Order: sequence, then C-alpha cells, then structure tokens
Amino acid sequence: MSFYHYLLDKRFFLGFYVLIMVFISSVMLFSIGDRQPIYHNIVYANAGCLFFLLVYLAAGYAYRRVFFLELKEWSGENSQHAAASLAEPQNHQQAIYLELLRKLSASHTRDLQESVTEQRDHQDFILSWIHEVKLPIAASRLLMSNSPGKSVEYIVDKLEDELAKIDNYVEQVLYYSRIDSFSKDYFITEVQLGQRIKESVKKYAKLFINKNISLQMNDMQHFIQSDSKWLSYIIDQITANALKYTPDGGAIVFSFEEDNREKRLLISDTGIGISAEDVHRVFDKGFTGTNGRIYAKSTGMGLYLARQMARKLGHDLSIRSEEGTGTEVTIHIPKLENYYRL
Repeated sequence: MSFYHYLLDKRFFLGFYVLIMVFISSVMLFSIGDRQPIYHNIVYANAGCLFFLLVYLAAGYAYRRVFFLELKEWSGENSQHAAASLAEPQNHQQAIYLELLRKLSASHTRDLQESVTEQRDHQDFILSWIHEVKLPIAASRLLMSNSPGKSVEYIVDKLEDELAKIDNYVEQVLYYSRIDSFSKDYFITEVQLGQRIKESVKKYAKLFINKNISLQMNDMQHFIQSDSKWLSYIIDQITANALKYTPDGGAIVFSFEEDNREKRLLISDTGIGISAEDVHRVFDKGFTGTNGRIYAKSTGMGLYLARQMARKLGHDLSIRSEEGTGTEVTIHIPKLENYYRL
C-alpha cells in the first residue's frame, strides 16, 4: 500500500478532522470580546465536537455495515462460492483483503476438485482391479473342477500361472496404495543394473519360455543411483508389458546408454507396437488403449505407476513405438552431479 492509498483510505477521517478544527476555530473567533465565562465556550466546543463525532461514527458504521454483513455471510456454511459475489471494496485495505479471500477461495475450490477427481480415479481403479483379479480366481476354480483326464502336473502348472497373475495384481495395488507415502519408503544407493534385470527376467521366466521369447542383455554391468526395490518394480512393469504384447517367438532386448548428463536403460521388444494416436497417452492414469482392449485385459495402471515412481526417484520414462514393429521404453537416470539438481 502506497502513502497515497493510505491517505485515500483516511479521507473521511481527515475530513472529520478539518470539520472539528473549523468548528473549534469558529467558537474561539466568536468568543472574542464576549463577556461570558470561558467555561461556556469550552462546553459549546465539547458539545459540538461530541455531536460531530457521533455523526461521523454513525455514518462510518452505515457505510461499512453492508460490506461486513456480506463478509459474515460468506464465512457461514454455504460460503464456497460467495467470495466472488462480495460487494466491491470501499477502500484499498479492503481491496487487498478481498483479493486474498478470493485467491484462497479459488485455491480451496481447486483442491476440492482435485480431491474429488482423485477419489473418483481411485474408486475406478479399485473396481477395475477387482474385476481383473477375479478372472484368474475364476480360472483356477474352473481348472480344479473341470479338468477331466488332465494330469496333476498340468493342473499345477496352470494354477501356478493363475497365481502369478494374482500376485502381480496384488503387487500393483500394493504399490498404488503406497505411492502417496513414497518419501517414507525409499533409499537412494548404488544399484547394479544387471542384477535388477536378472531378477525381473527370473520373475517372468516361465512366460519367456512358454512364448519362446528370446532375451538379449547388452552391457548391463553398470551401476546407477536409485532405490533398488522401486527400480525393480519399474523394470518389472515394463518387462511385463513387453511380454504381454510380444507374440510367440519374439525378442526383448535390454541395452544401456549414457552421455554427460544421464544414464539410460532401454527395454525394446518386437511386439505389436502402439498406434500413433495412443503412444502419447500410455502413461496416463487408467489408459488402456486399443491394444489393452483387444489383445489383453488391462487396468491401465502399470506404466502410469512406473512413471510416477520414476519421477519420484528423480528418473523419468519415455517411449517410442511403431505399430506392427515394436516398442522401446527408456528409463532416464541422471548422473550423480545432476541428480541433486532435480
């Protein structure tokens, strides 16, 4: 607030002050040569000043009453959208307070809308997850009750496949529930890429064998700065997607690159690829795309969670794909000197 605005806000007080000075000066001027006792003039001056003071207070109260009544109403229960409808401010100070109230109200409305959207997304994910996890459960029951002539080894093998699907779904919802408290559960250290990739391949070894998918690992002895557990989950999600959309007899390749700023883990496959209209949305929450709807059931959360976790670790994910040719997902890991600038 400038001094000019301060004086402008005090214009009524200054006017009142001038009026009092004029009144007192007039009483003193007309009392010259008057033979009445001086206390009479003092009584006149005090009475006049009191009258003008009461008029000033009454006028000021009436002038400000409308604004403060609306402000009181705004602070009531139904006040969510009332800030925008408050009366125009009567001085610069009120204008500052009103602008602050409107900004706070707008911020509160945005936060509320984000909370509602997040709650709706959470509910949609849980409903989708429940439907997906019921499929391997139903398949397991069908195997146990309707497999005449099948060997025990065959049934056990198929049950293990369904249990692996259930385990993956449970792991996904577990990481989804922990992503908001991520900061309490990670530790950045030196991680050997080759070891993490071998663990992921071992986890999906049966699927590699059943689909006759070849595996290639190029130069995986490098170390990066990351959290071992969360990085493993990111690699698992990318590997699972590559296996899901790569036909029998295909290939998955893990390779490493680096430059002055970052290290990169590239995971490429010879799968069905992603259409041009879908490739920029694969990291969106709940997005399944054409492939997810046609070729395999999907919650649309795997790559979304992977990218969210990567960014919380200071990493990032990018994707390149050509429909019918294959897909390449890259994990970008900044080097140590750049990591702490994030």
